[in-house]
Amino acid sequence: MSNKYTFPKDFKWGAAASATQTEGSADAGGKAKNIWDYWYEIEPERFHEGIGPQVTSSFYSHYKEDIARMKAIHLNSFRPSISWSRLIPDGVHVNEEAVDFYNRMFDELLANDIEPIVNLYHFDMPLNMQNKGGWESREVVESFRFYAETAFTLFGDKVKKWTTFNEPIVPVEMGYLNHYHYPCVVDMKRAAVVAYHSMLASAKAIQTYHELNQGGEIGIILNLTPSYPRSESEGDVKASQIADLLFNRSFLDPSVHGTYPEGLIELLREHDLLPETDKQDLEQIKNNTVDFLGVNYYQPRRVKEREKKFTADEVLPEMFFEPYIWPERRMNPYRGWEIYEKGLYDIAINIKNHYGNIPWYVAENGMGVENEERFLDETGMIQDDYRIEFYEEHLKWLHRGIKEGSNCFGYHVWTFMDNWSWLNAYKNRYGLYRVDIETQERSLKKSGQWLGNVAKENGF
Repeated sequence: MSNKYTFPKDFKWGAAASATQTEGSADAGGKAKNIWDYWYEIEPERFHEGIGPQVTSSFYSHYKEDIARMKAIHLNSFRPSISWSRLIPDGVHVNEEAVDFYNRMFDELLANDIEPIVNLYHFDMPLNMQNKGGWESREVVESFRFYAETAFTLFGDKVKKWTTFNEPIVPVEMGYLNHYHYPCVVDMKRAAVVAYHSMLASAKAIQTYHELNQGGEIGIILNLTPSYPRSESEGDVKASQIADLLFNRSFLDPSVHGTYPEGLIELLREHDLLPETDKQDLEQIKNNTVDFLGVNYYQPRRVKEREKKFTADEVLPEMFFEPYIWPERRMNPYRGWEIYEKGLYDIAINIKNHYGNIPWYVAENGMGVENEERFLDETGMIQDDYRIEFYEEHLKWLHRGIKEGSNCFGYHVWTFMDNWSWLNAYKNRYGLYRVDIETQERSLKKSGQWLGNVAKENGF
């Protein structure tokens, strides 16, 4: 029986993970503290069930068996991140224990024919860099460039696909527009500086990578949330355009086109939110665009024009639009997110039509569910048919986008095995493999079996 949905030759099937969420050994192997280690130390009650980042899924010590598990389900690619505070604990000197760990991990992936796509920054600012101002500081931007160069030099013979940032809008939104990431600042002017410096840091890393001539490619991973207006009314459409400018195009346009959208610049200028820029920065951003794009897609954003005046003293994104509940929406009740598979197709066509059809891949797509133990069968396998349906419906829409000419080269799920998730710890599980957090034992879920078959067949 032939597959109804076949994907392009050499399509990348895999999973994504991040250092802080999976490595564990947070205070071992010469690693210094990052903002998560520190925040947990001072406010452990903020973290679900009081679980911090010390152990997570212990990938640091179990990477060999975990990579064998990836191989067992036919994954041909994996996207981990490097921990900046592990590799360069004091911001200056390289930690040889970290070099040894990452070299062994990359060797193991390559020995199993699994391509590493390696990300440099996944929300885990080293504490010593945060103490200098984090992304508000030009010095930290330069330190990031040094960290990137160090990683390229050390591992560039093994890694041929790099990304600078994962979801750079998230530290902006969660750390500077609300209280879900440290440093819990609510100040849109400072948020704009953080966003701008992140983009500048990305451009500097891209320039450095290309100057090293290692024969690979470098991109960025953005979480794109298509912004759908409630209606075609002028107010609703404008609300959706502003949401799109703030949450998507603020990173997408400079990353791919090398320029910021005029509408975004005007909006920030009008509300006195423009960060200080100089000609040299803007030249650097213009001349160092990405070779490819990673896209994380979980949910759409539905908005309408504000119906009642925004009353807060400071300027915040909510000033310009408010959420709208689409009557036909389907929800993942555990995460509070709408499930809208067609959004992935809309992203595919948007990249094709407005971003030069740049090569891109789905860098994360997944479904977090609470209390998955409810679905354990007598063999010890979690029967997560809801997750299979989630993947399948997204892949159908992705396939359609590819068929219509969008240049997508892969699909990665979040995540390979259940992991620790920031303030939520282990509340929502996403993995293809279940992790028993008491014993650290792994067991394959039904969705892992299903995706493994899709990867093997290159379709379904």
